[in-house]
Amino acid sequence: MFDSVSYVAMNSALDALSLRQRVIANNIANVNTPDYQARKVAFEDALAAAVADGTGAVQASVGVSLEPTREDGNNVNLDTEVISNTDTTLRYQVATRALEGSFTSIRTALRTS
Repeated sequence: MFDSVSYVAMNSALDALSLRQRVIANNIANVNTPDYQARKVAFEDALAAAVADGTGAVQASVGVSLEPTREDGNNVNLDTEVISNTDTTLRYQVATRALEGSFTSIRTALRTS
């Protein structure tokens, strides 16, 4: 179970989503910092490819956002960051519930043994 593609993929997704939450928080903290360039976390395409290849293991990559910059050189868009944070939180909750369901099945199987 712990080496199955779905389990490895879920763990990779949780790690990447956690990183994305930290990056979003850092972007929001620097919303008024001159010349700060927002960061973005990407992993979904790599995760889909890893699952298709039968591994499920990926590392998220952090890159610089291509959003347009303001006059002060900062390109953090607070609206975008808040929406991304909400989306990331919901995805994280779905992934943890999916893993929780797997562990519930294991506990049930162990109790009946």
